[in-house]
Amino acid sequence: MVKMITTGTTAIATAVKHADVDVISAYPIRPYTGVMNSLAKMIADGEFDAEYIVADSEHTQFEIAKHAAACGARVFTGSAGIGWAFAHEALVVTPADRAPVVAMVGNRALDDPGNFGVEHTEALITRDTGWMMCWPENPQEAYDMTLMGYKIAEDPSVLLPYVVCCDGNFITHVRFPVDLPETEVAREFLPPTPPPRINVLHPDKPLSIAPHVDYYWGAEIRRQMDQGMRNAIEVTRKVHEEFYKVFGRGGPPFVEEINTEDADVALIGMGGMAMPAKAAIWQLKKEGINVGYVKLRRFRPFATEDVVNALRKFKVVAVLDNDFSFGAANYGGIIFQEVRSALYDVPERPKVVNYLIGLGGREITVNAMRSICKQVKEIAETGVVKETVQWVGLRE
Repeated sequence: MVKMITTGTTAIATAVKHADVDVISAYPIRPYTGVMNSLAKMIADGEFDAEYIVADSEHTQFEIAKHAAACGARVFTGSAGIGWAFAHEALVVTPADRAPVVAMVGNRALDDPGNFGVEHTEALITRDTGWMMCWPENPQEAYDMTLMGYKIAEDPSVLLPYVVCCDGNFITHVRFPVDLPETEVAREFLPPTPPPRINVLHPDKPLSIAPHVDYYWGAEIRRQMDQGMRNAIEVTRKVHEEFYKVFGRGGPPFVEEINTEDADVALIGMGGMAMPAKAAIWQLKKEGINVGYVKLRRFRPFATEDVVNALRKFKVVAVLDNDFSFGAANYGGIIFQEVRSALYDVPERPKVVNYLIGLGGREITVNAMRSICKQVKEIAETGVVKETVQWVGLRE
C-alpha cells in the first residue's frame, strides 16, 4: 500500500489502471480532463496497456465506450457538465444494451452560460435511464468506488453502466491523503478479465443488439433493466464485503451515519458537502448542540430500506441538494423528492425539509451548515416548519 497526497482525478485513473481496462475513450472537458491526462501518461510510461481513443466529441466518446463494452471489453470513459448532456443519446442507449460501461463525471454546473462550479444536476438528469450512480466524499472513496464499480457493473445479474460522480475541482483537483494499493493487491479483488456474459458481439457468433423493437419488446427490455437495478442492491452489498476483506475499508455500501446516536435531527447529503457538514456538526457538538449527518453514498440504485432505517428515528431531517428540479413538488431538489417519498409509508416519520445549497458552484461553507443545523433544531423544538424548501447563500 502506498500512501500519497493526490487528487481525485489521479485516484480514479489509478483505479482504472488497476482494473486493467482494455479501451479508454476520451474527449477533453474540465474536470474530467485530469483523469484523461493521467491515463494518457500512465499508458505512455508503460504502466499498463490499453487502447486509448481520442474522440471528436463527448457523444462519440460514449458511443465508443458502449460499443467496446458490447464486444466484451472492459472500458472507461467520462465527462462533465454540458459534455455529459451532449452525450445523452449514447447515455440513454447504454443501459438498454446492458453494456457495463464504467464512467466518471466531474460534477460541474450546466452552462448558463459558462459555469465551472460544482453542481450535481448534470449527472442527475440521467437518474431515470438505468445508470448506477455513486458520490464519493473524497479521492480515497473515488478510487474505492471506481474499482468496485467494475465488479458491480460486470456482475451477470446486473450488467448496467456505472458512473462515479465527483464534485468538480473540490474532489477532482484538490489533493488529499489517499491509500493506493499495489496492482497485485487490486487484482486480488478485481481480476483483470471480466466474467463471461452472453450478450457479447463477436464476429463468429452474429446476433442483433437493440433492433427496432417498438412496442413488441420495449416493455420487456425495460423490465429486465429494472431487475438488473434491483439485483444491484445485493451485489453492491456483497462487493463492499469483498472489498473490506482485501483492503480493510470501504464503509457501508449505501448510507453512512455520523454522530447520529444521540441526535434527534439530522442532515442528509451526497458527495463532498459531507466535509463542511461534518466540520459544523463537530463544532456544534462542543457547544452542546447535537446534530447527525447521514451520507448518501449511492443514489442509484436507491437503497430505500437503508435510507428509511437511518432516518426514521429523527424528529426532523434536512435534505441538502446541490441540484435542482425546476417545477418539482414544493419546488425542491431531486434528493429531497426521493427521501421524502422513501419515508412516506413510515407511520411515525420525521418532518422533512430541503436546503438548496451550492447551486451554480457557490461555496458550501461550514457557517452555512451551522446555520442549517440550528434551524433544524428549532423545527424539532417548536414543531413548526416555516419553509419546506429554502435556498442557501443567495445574494441579496
